[in-house]
Amino acid sequence: MKRTSSVKVQPPMDDLRPEYRFDYSRAKPNRFAAQFEAGAVAVVLDPDVAAVFRTSEAVNALLRSVISALPPLEPAAVAPVKARVPRAG
Repeated sequence: MKRTSSVKVQPPMDDLRPEYRFDYSRAKPNRFAAQFEAGAVAVVLDPDVAAVFRTSEAVNALLRSVISALPPLEPAAVAPVKARVPRAG
């Protein structure tokens, strides 16, 4: 018969602290914020999709063609898109 070890395996420790203190006086403005138009929404593409669509114009053109092929939605079914308001820094 084999002997089993009596050492108990402990779950990994959580690396998150209960509280983080950030020094906002050293924060820098977002250098990419000027690239977004008002009301723009940032979307992260999976790598295989991003390999096909190199620009936002290409993605938007395909999405608009798909939307135009869809049957029209009832007005109540269309939810308004909430624009993100940038935080004051």
